[in-house]
Amino acid sequence: MIKFGVIGTNWITESFLKAANEIQDFQLQAVYSRTEEKARKFADQYGVSTIFTDLEEMAMSSEVDAVYIATPNSLHAEQAILFLKNQKHVLCEKPIASNQIEFKEMMRTAKDHKVLLMEAMKSTYMPIFKKVEEQIEKIGQVRKYFASYCQYSSRYDAYKNGQVLNAFDPAFSNGSLMDIGVYTIYPLVKLFGKPKEILASCIKLETGVDGQGSIIMKYDDKEAVVFFSKIADSNLPAEIQGEKGSIIIDRISSPQKAGIVFRGGESEDLTVLQEHDPMYYETKAFIELIKNGKTESDVNSFETSLAVLEIMDEARKQMGIVFPADQKALNN
Repeated sequence: MIKFGVIGTNWITESFLKAANEIQDFQLQAVYSRTEEKARKFADQYGVSTIFTDLEEMAMSSEVDAVYIATPNSLHAEQAILFLKNQKHVLCEKPIASNQIEFKEMMRTAKDHKVLLMEAMKSTYMPIFKKVEEQIEKIGQVRKYFASYCQYSSRYDAYKNGQVLNAFDPAFSNGSLMDIGVYTIYPLVKLFGKPKEILASCIKLETGVDGQGSIIMKYDDKEAVVFFSKIADSNLPAEIQGEKGSIIIDRISSPQKAGIVFRGGESEDLTVLQEHDPMYYETKAFIELIKNGKTESDVNSFETSLAVLEIMDEARKQMGIVFPADQKALNN
């Protein structure tokens, strides 16, 4: 059994635990929250007796083998590094860090202490994505990748009423690109690597984060276009266009269905049975990596996570979006 601690007691942690509890080798051992009351309430939901309100104490505890970090983006690096230094394996929610400088330090720490660090990007581990990877050669030379993740946030209603929650606060390294735009970029990098050029634009909110934006990315032989928004909805599927046809993916952030439409009009269904919760696959892979003594995923690799952050750093630079975490990273 791999004994897990969770850091963060929000809905995403609940989703993680729902998926993880389907895995035989997973055991929830400890819960961290800043307040004892909140930690105890969450732990009681899952029949867990061990709680922590001190992260250093949790990091040094022999009761924990690995942690799942689901705190605000600005806290990811500092918290992950603490646990990595204490020989704990870390599965960290996306985006894994505020910027590439933070992530490089996280990578160094993981390598120095010979423990596993992985970004919790679920889509690239899901059955449909793997099927797309296997079948992409059928559409010939790829010329364009398009992905959109636009989802009106209930927190935007609060924002318009004068209440700035985490989602629109630069202090937490947040905004549309960081929160959901990353879902459109990560699969692109996994499939085709890092682009040579990018051009980014956004609708910037008064707090200094992007409410929505778009990025055009150029390769030698193809281009990519991604849209993301927390202030408007879209139901557009993703599409990978090739010279022989195109692959349509229903939802880039959590793909359930996909198919090829060939140039002549014929089609092929790529949908495969997904037996488990979307977060199951990344969590199971993480546990298997630990059990096999691996310190890096070959799917959600350091190279991919770093390239994604480099793209987002450059996009934010072009958009004029700066986080306090950026200056802090430079000072360190």
